[in-house]
Amino acid sequence: MKREYSQDLVDKAKKIKILAFDVDGVMTEGGVTYDENGVEYKTFNVKDGHGIVRMNNAGFITTIITARNNGTVQHRAENLKFKEIHQGKIYKLPVLEEIMKKYNCTFENVSYMGDDLPDICILEKVALACCPADAVDEVLDICNFVSTKNGGRGAVRELCDFILDAQGIKREYTVSETSSK
Repeated sequence: MKREYSQDLVDKAKKIKILAFDVDGVMTEGGVTYDENGVEYKTFNVKDGHGIVRMNNAGFITTIITARNNGTVQHRAENLKFKEIHQGKIYKLPVLEEIMKKYNCTFENVSYMGDDLPDICILEKVALACCPADAVDEVLDICNFVSTKNGGRGAVRELCDFILDAQGIKREYTVSETSSK
């Protein structure tokens, strides 16, 4: 079933050039799994990944800005061909501002999806402040795009589809990261 969005939200989505994402709780369910050697594992949603591939193919600037530093995230980001990967960044806003400067964009051109308190500094500034359905209350209260899906369960894909639709970019099959190997 297709969601209905306000014209104001659609108008904001039409101006988006940069899609930035937190990882834990957005691209993953937010759990952290360790093996007996302390190696951290994460599980990502393939549908979310296909949304990122489609955004890249359509010419959007996709970026990860996360406070944690993890090889699994690096591998996933490279596999999906994110344009910008920034890990270990406690202060996320300055990183986003540098990305905006690099690509000659303003906050009006940015969508950011986060789920917890460290994301608020960015969510308060960007045109399209987004979160998964299971974000913390403080984030839910300030976001103008709240996915119907939880983090790691299709929230990223729902946002990608919304922006593509708003900009009139046809939804078509593209080679995903799994079929391109």
